[in-house]
Amino acid sequence: MSLLKEFREFAMRGNVVDLAVGVIIGAAFGKIVSSLVADIIMPPLGLLIGGVDFKQFAWTLRPAVGDIPAVVMHYGVFIQNIFDFIIVAFAIFMAIKLMNKLRRNNEVEAKEPPAPTKEEVLLSEIRDLLKEQNNRS
Repeated sequence: MSLLKEFREFAMRGNVVDLAVGVIIGAAFGKIVSSLVADIIMPPLGLLIGGVDFKQFAWTLRPAVGDIPAVVMHYGVFIQNIFDFIIVAFAIFMAIKLMNKLRRNNEVEAKEPPAPTKEEVLLSEIRDLLKEQNNRS
């Protein structure tokens, strides 16, 4: 088997294609969530703590001198990324929770109850006969 043919079989497997689609959708979803955090959630949060944008938080470790740029630790960007991660993780958790619920519902609907055993049929007949006798009395 040629190397090219093996690679084509590998690349065209369902799980590889599904993974590629998941990565592409995940990247797009990440941009949406980053925008949600940066443009929707963080401005009111910054307003609550005194009108400060988190991205402005930084420590200057060494100021700029001439042509040498300053060494700055942007911990506000780090805080922003933590919020991004928490929101992405929560959104993925909720999506997986919903998918699992739908999967469980489909499995329950798809499952037919097992046929009653001979003993269960016999016991049901006895129960029905006893009910009839009690109703006659």
